[in-house]
Amino acid sequence: MNFLEDGFNNIIGLIITYGLRIALLVIAFLVVAPIGKKVISSSLAKASKRESVSEARINTLEKLVLNVFSYTLIFIFVVMFFGIIGLPLGPLLAGAGVLGLAIGFGAQGLVSDVVTGFFLLLERQIEIGEYVTTAGYNGIVEEVGLRTTKIRSFDGTLNFIPNRDLTGVSNHSRGTMRALVDIGISYDDNIDHAMAVLQKVCDEFKEDERFTEGPDVLGVQGFGSSDVVLRLLGRTENMLQWSAERDIRKRIKEMFDQEGIEIPYPHQVNVTKQTN
Repeated sequence: MNFLEDGFNNIIGLIITYGLRIALLVIAFLVVAPIGKKVISSSLAKASKRESVSEARINTLEKLVLNVFSYTLIFIFVVMFFGIIGLPLGPLLAGAGVLGLAIGFGAQGLVSDVVTGFFLLLERQIEIGEYVTTAGYNGIVEEVGLRTTKIRSFDGTLNFIPNRDLTGVSNHSRGTMRALVDIGISYDDNIDHAMAVLQKVCDEFKEDERFTEGPDVLGVQGFGSSDVVLRLLGRTENMLQWSAERDIRKRIKEMFDQEGIEIPYPHQVNVTKQTN
């Protein structure tokens, strides 16, 4: 009876000991994780002020470093957990090595993702907050990782793209952008008069803070089936070209209405044949 009681007490003691150690490990993990993330964010923020690094670059690096920190912390947690419960890591690591060798031939895509992601970050091809077109998607970059990149389309869809598919990246957020507006007038209208009216519109927008150059009337762009196409062009601050184009089109319509200049639109003519 004493033997059973001693055994039971030993088991209870082991459970309490291991339970306390595991609880302390979990608490340490829950404490270290947020503190580490906060230290990383504050360190990168201070570094950006000293080195005058762009905000987009800092956000990109912050996401990446936080991911690496989380993976490393999880790995340390697992190793320490095995150490607490007394599970030998040698055989596990050896087995993992054999398993890794077995699946290594099927992990070429993963390796390609990591290598491509590394060069995307090294060459600064894309950064968080930039508008890009790549892999058949276009939108705003939300995260650049070592394996996948997240791009948010303008309809709100979040696209997870493997880095190996990011070929032929078009970055629309580097430097100034072009605001281009084509407007059609009737063949019966005076082209010089229409261009003079358009130039008045352009002169109004030259004071707009969105424009860094222009806008100006380029002239006749082409001839349509029912209209003469005139073109305006200017340079705007990044990502402001669309709002500038919308406002220019609205102002052109108002000015054309005042000047009696017609913007052609499809007409339908019905011919009725009378029979006796």
